[in-house]
Amino acid sequence: MSKKFRITVNGEAYEVEVEDLGGDAPVRRAPVAAPVSVPQPAVAAPAAQPSAPAAKPAPKPAKPAVAGAGDVTAPMPGTILDIKVNVGDSVQSGTTVLILEAMKMENEIAAPAAGTVKAIHVSKGAAVNPGDVLITIG
Repeated sequence: MSKKFRITVNGEAYEVEVEDLGGDAPVRRAPVAAPVSVPQPAVAAPAAQPSAPAAKPAPKPAKPAVAGAGDVTAPMPGTILDIKVNVGDSVQSGTTVLILEAMKMENEIAAPAAGTVKAIHVSKGAAVNPGDVLITIG
């Protein structure tokens, strides 16, 4: 005795004919994992150690220069990607003086005032923190 079935696989229709050959087929059941209890290791108390003299606190890092009126400071933590000016260049207020990468974005940092670049306090690739003086314009 045979039976016909119509099945669809991945959007394509197939006609399948299945024939009953009779007889018995062995059925095997898949093994089932049995619950097992795992003994917990005993926690050993730490051995007493002789008391060591207290370590001296690490020296505090030097404070960054205090920003003046013409200083360009880092608005956020990041990495200096490019410096667009040189010492002695004249810049106008709003002129892009460097590119700061922060949070995978390139940020153009502009001169806060017109003047001449007096000093560049960072180099390409330097990591900076908010408030660090990057460029001095006088």
